[in-house]
Amino acid sequence: MTNATKSVMTGGCQCGAVRYALMSEPTHASICHCRMCQKAFGNYFASLTGVPRKDLVWTKGQLSVFKSSKAVERGFCTDCGTPLTYSYLENDRISVSIGSLDEPGRVTPEIQYGLESKLPAFERLHTLPGERTGDYATPEEMEKMASRQHPDHD
Repeated sequence: MTNATKSVMTGGCQCGAVRYALMSEPTHASICHCRMCQKAFGNYFASLTGVPRKDLVWTKGQLSVFKSSKAVERGFCTDCGTPLTYSYLENDRISVSIGSLDEPGRVTPEIQYGLESKLPAFERLHTLPGERTGDYATPEEMEKMASRQHPDHD
């Protein structure tokens, strides 16, 4: 990345071994409920947004890749396992996981895919009661839970 080029957004993995910069505003934010995305993210769904391949610049470390099908490869950090990218092999676009962005709140999903695999519990998650961590954890427990992950910036 040169001084003449300024990134629009940055992100990376949990441990900080892999970092990236987006050189254009990401678009087409989505969540995917397909079973492959559930397994890849270890979650109810994958949240993704993307840019043209030329606009994703790796600023630290190296991405590991798993070809989850003949059409798709998924990138992740070998050290901590954070899911980072999703891309169709024959497409000039690459998606990054919204959760790996330093400011994930700047991106709002616009569409859902893979509805045939949407888990029933997803429909009622927003109705569950909630608590902040500090409401139930003691100060000693909070100290033990202090994050060791890379901060949300370079």
